[in-house]
Amino acid sequence: MADWKKKCEEEWGLQGAPMPDSVDWKSVYEARPLGRNLLKNPSPLGVSKDVPPPEHEPPEVPRQGPVVSAPDGDFTSWKTDTETLPEDTSGIPPGVVICHLPQLSWFTLEQVVDLKAEGLWNELMDGFQPEIKVEDWYEESQLHGEIYQLHVKLLAADKTTVIAEHSVSPTEDLSVYSHTWKEVSHVFAGYGPGVRYVHFLHRVKNSFLMQFYPTLFTSSSVVVKPIKSSS
Repeated sequence: MADWKKKCEEEWGLQGAPMPDSVDWKSVYEARPLGRNLLKNPSPLGVSKDVPPPEHEPPEVPRQGPVVSAPDGDFTSWKTDTETLPEDTSGIPPGVVICHLPQLSWFTLEQVVDLKAEGLWNELMDGFQPEIKVEDWYEESQLHGEIYQLHVKLLAADKTTVIAEHSVSPTEDLSVYSHTWKEVSHVFAGYGPGVRYVHFLHRVKNSFLMQFYPTLFTSSSVVVKPIKSSS
């Protein structure tokens, strides 16, 4: 077991980190919990940030059938939810006849990372408190002024107590057309002892007007880095 412990020290440069003999170091080394993405299925829509997002062309013939509020994809390992929003009539002058308004909706995905199950040990999380980097990419879809939200929580063993959290809800500039991937990231450091889970939740806004117009996302990640937190 000492050999496996030494391999872990050399692999991640963990000098100064608590590494008790009671830990199964062979399992830790094989799990390789540090420096890799701990989220399962990080790109469920099958798109890549390394390729520009596709242009959404209006249909020649309106789509028949019910309103669509969620994109197609493989959402294995994700818990999903859809919230249909009321029609926004602000800015429409009185007396103007409207044939169609966009049907906006939030599409929510969330996932909980069990740090111990991924190979991390309690003494590392409590004493060393390695940096936890969260990253996500979403499409500048131009559908609305607010199209993306991210909420991440570091949770205690009861999965309820919040030890640290980070939220972001950017406002889009619709005055100039731009259609690229936008990065959102945050590093948790000096968060305190007791972290056992990471709850990752993001929301994207979609629109339906004669056809479905999504806000795409990709490359979501939660990475525990072999770097000691600074308080």
